[in-house]
Amino acid sequence: MGLLTIGAFAKASRLSPKALRLYDELGLLAPARVDPVTGYRLYAAEQLDQARLVAWLRRLGMPLARIQHVCTLDAGRAAQEIRAYWGQVETDTAARRDLAAFLIDHLSRKDPAMAPTVKPLEIRYAALSDAGLVRESNQDTAYAGPALLAVADGCGSTGATASAAAVEALKRLEADGIPAGNLLNVLEDAVDRARQAVYAAAGTGTCAEGAGTTLTAMLWTGSQMALVHIGDCRAHLLRDGRLFQITHDHTVVQSMIDEGRLSPEEAVSHPQRALLARALGLGSDGTPDLRLHDAQPNDRYLLCSDGLSGVVPTEAIRDVLAGTPEPEQAARELIALANASGGPDNVSCVVADVVG
Repeated sequence: MGLLTIGAFAKASRLSPKALRLYDELGLLAPARVDPVTGYRLYAAEQLDQARLVAWLRRLGMPLARIQHVCTLDAGRAAQEIRAYWGQVETDTAARRDLAAFLIDHLSRKDPAMAPTVKPLEIRYAALSDAGLVRESNQDTAYAGPALLAVADGCGSTGATASAAAVEALKRLEADGIPAGNLLNVLEDAVDRARQAVYAAAGTGTCAEGAGTTLTAMLWTGSQMALVHIGDCRAHLLRDGRLFQITHDHTVVQSMIDEGRLSPEEAVSHPQRALLARALGLGSDGTPDLRLHDAQPNDRYLLCSDGLSGVVPTEAIRDVLAGTPEPEQAARELIALANASGGPDNVSCVVADVVG
């Protein structure tokens, strides 16, 4: 088969002539020949597979620079790259979906016609932290009060100061009150204060050299839990005997799982399993997740550092939460489980019960 004109090739590949000219200029899909007299671009039939691949990847929304990289790979590696890209798209979409749900709920509650009448509830709570059996010092901070539950896990040379500073910055919410109609702005302001407090504690350097911290906190409004989360501490909800993890780890390994490059089983022993993708601290992405949870009587919330979740199976955590009536006793038993599993890290637990 002879060379195809740009019009014929565009029709066969389902790429417009304009797109083909752009891809030629970018070096993504060069024509087989350019007529020296007319300047017309001519394409070989053998280029159709690559052109169709480019068209499909554009439909996925893949950036041109990444498409150019995919086109240099063999079929197996190209498939892995597409899987990784789509995993990241799904993660980003989930984050945007959570933000959209947050905004819808937030604005609905400001609308008198849509805001439900909810009887205020109360919480009973306990917070405990332990250095574990290996670490010389405790860089965790755990706090529980009438309106704030928080766990922070510091890192770096002054990590303990950083975690304490982040939690201390949020405590102002208990004194100032939490206006439900302005909750989104209140949360953002609180995280900004925490971020600035961590910067002050860090001085100079990166999280590994100076100071940084994860932060998972819940603000109680009387009928809702407003969640602020960044890092690898976790928040769980025990409802009707079932345990749900309601945070998503911000770690390099979790990103690899999301992208399909690593299985959860492989992640357990991965050498970078403790490497954070997001944290409050110098040199880190400090963007938190924000979510709202409608509370129900008899709900039980657990906030914990990775000193618990990293060594104690989820089912064992559920059994303690479901079988121990008092929050303080539940926190003590969870810390004991972590230490019984070797206590390789600081461990902190906050347990809160929603009561009528």
